[in-house]
Amino acid sequence: MTQVAQRALKGQTSYHAGAASEEAVARDYERRGYGLLQERWRGQGGEIDLILQNGDGFVFVEVKHARHFAGAALRIGPRQIQRIYASAEEFLGTQPLGALSEARFDVALVDGQGDIQIIENAFGEI
Repeated sequence: MTQVAQRALKGQTSYHAGAASEEAVARDYERRGYGLLQERWRGQGGEIDLILQNGDGFVFVEVKHARHFAGAALRIGPRQIQRIYASAEEFLGTQPLGALSEARFDVALVDGQGDIQIIENAFGEI
């Protein structure tokens, strides 16, 4: 197999692992009573993996998958957080209360065994 083919296969594997992780995290939130509004919502600033509703508030979730939780946590950086904030502001602009809506930003870590660790309010509020 050529290096190009190997990279393509690795990319496809990563994509599917990420999609499966997002699905598992969405189901976890739904089991806890959250309503799933959007998956992979794309705004001008970037993408938000999951947008959920909890009462009158919204939860924006970034899902990270890696062999270990620590490795997953290291995959989110300041630039990505800023893109998530910008996208969340854009999304909230479509809601009746706009930027006055309650909002929380969670990070969901998924390890190689499919276990999920959720860090609520991982980067604060808008």
